[in-house]
Amino acid sequence: MRAIPARRRLPTEGGPRTDGRPHPGSRSCITGRPGAGSRRGPHPGPGPRGDRGQVAVEFLGMAPVILVTLVLLWQCVLLGYTYTLAGNAADEAVRAAATAEGGQGACEQAGREDLPGAWQDGATISCGGRGSGYVTARVELKVPVLLPGLIGFPVPVKAHAGAVEEGKAN
Repeated sequence: MRAIPARRRLPTEGGPRTDGRPHPGSRSCITGRPGAGSRRGPHPGPGPRGDRGQVAVEFLGMAPVILVTLVLLWQCVLLGYTYTLAGNAADEAVRAAATAEGGQGACEQAGREDLPGAWQDGATISCGGRGSGYVTARVELKVPVLLPGLIGFPVPVKAHAGAVEEGKAN
C-alpha cells in the first residue's frame, strides 16, 4: 500500500505567521475586512480605557507576596549566620580551654571575642572537662528576628566542640 503525500498548504491558508501579521488576502473573523488583524493591534481592549493600568494592579497584588518572601529569606540568612557564629565560638572557646591555664574565664573570653555585639548579649558559653584530658565547650546563641540586637527567637542555636588538653595526651 502506498502512502498518500500530504497536501501542501498555501501561505494564505490558516496557521499563524511568525511575524505576527495576517496572511495576505485573509479576512478578519471579527470585522470581515480584508487584511484586518486581531483585536491585539492598536485597538484598546474592552471598556473605555482598555488594559491600561493592569500591570500596576498586578504589581500591587504581588507586592505583599514578594515582601514576605524577602523577609523569610532574610530570616534564613540570619539563622545560618547564627549557626556559623555558634560553631566558630565553640571552636575558639575549646581551643583556649585546651591550651590556656585560665580555665573557665579564658574559655568564655575566647568564645565571645569574635561574636558581633548583637549576638554577645544572649550568648551562653560553658566549658568543662578540665583536668580529665578532654575539654569541651558549649555555646548557645539567640537567633535575631529580622534585625540583630532587637529581639531573638525563643529557641537558641547550640554548638558543641571538644579537644584534647595539651600535655595530657597519652
